[in-house]
Amino acid sequence: MSMEDIEIPQYFICPISLQIMKDPVTAITGITYDRESIEHWVFQAKNTTCPVTKQPLTPTYSDLTPNHNLRRLIQSWCTQNAVDRIPTPKPPLDKLRVVGLLNDLQCPKLQMKTLRKLEFFAMEHERNRKCMVEAGVGRAMASHIVSCYERKETAGIEEALSVFNMVWSTSSELRVLVSANDDQIIEALVWVLGLDVDNCATFKSHAVMVLKTIIGKASSSVFERLKPGFFDRIVGVLKQGITQQGKNAALQIMLDTSPWGRNKIMLVESGAVFELIELELSFPEKKTSELVLGILFHLCSCADGREKLMSHAAGIAVVTKRLLTVSPAADDRAMLILSLIRRFSGSYSVFQEMLKVGTFSKLCLVLQAGLHIV
Repeated sequence: MSMEDIEIPQYFICPISLQIMKDPVTAITGITYDRESIEHWVFQAKNTTCPVTKQPLTPTYSDLTPNHNLRRLIQSWCTQNAVDRIPTPKPPLDKLRVVGLLNDLQCPKLQMKTLRKLEFFAMEHERNRKCMVEAGVGRAMASHIVSCYERKETAGIEEALSVFNMVWSTSSELRVLVSANDDQIIEALVWVLGLDVDNCATFKSHAVMVLKTIIGKASSSVFERLKPGFFDRIVGVLKQGITQQGKNAALQIMLDTSPWGRNKIMLVESGAVFELIELELSFPEKKTSELVLGILFHLCSCADGREKLMSHAAGIAVVTKRLLTVSPAADDRAMLILSLIRRFSGSYSVFQEMLKVGTFSKLCLVLQAGLHIV
């Protein structure tokens, strides 16, 4: 018999989804909801009040108490009415279990199995990821990656990168971890980017996304200590078949580090200008174009960067074509790049090239659109 043919007791119905509850939990306000619905309400929709009572809700998973009696009543009712029985839900991941897995991680024989379990839990639910952060999984993954780097072993690195990326990408505790181990972690990740492994695209995409997260929390002193090999590896991943998310992560790293003068030179010497223009010629998505033009602006603030851009057959043309076609942010960066070239590298041949590719015509359209030309 289907549920549409019988009357369902009102207290079996979740006030949010209006469906029979599969995993009833009671909030601190005393109202019972289906776990999936109330967790989505609080943690993803970012609501801070109870949907029924309008009283404040504390955004912690521990404030949701499983209502076992109600669940048993629902299951019994389903059986009596020949309705598909609601399965008993799995108990949520708790800190004690995660700590046990981290202890297993210290045993070489259990290492791979444990890393895969942690990856599965991290992928399964946001609730699991929060629990794993509280248990110190991020620190454990960072230690594993650094340990592999020191021993030059690759076992478990892919899984550790995947877990690290999922559990630390939004954690405020990352800044503390980075400040204590910044050089070690960055050196380890740069080493990872140079490895030749199976499933290379996913592997290196995870590595560069973790590196982006770490660079985003690093202090300016870290940027000042970066070495040429760092930029060689970042530019190198752009040439490889990594995911779009990985490419944008690599570009964000370049954008974050390029304002420092020494880093500009190292990026130019690593071939960044050529690779950025080639990437832009492939008609990338809006976000990618904005990142590329932002980096090119910083690199064109030095003479070597402008020279590399002008020496590429499509350098001035691709910047010109992006005007009025991507976004206001891209327009701003494109105009700044053209302004730097005109002001500091403006020769007869450069102006001829600008005429040839329609730069001046495009700038007239910019004026007509009411935008400010630097």
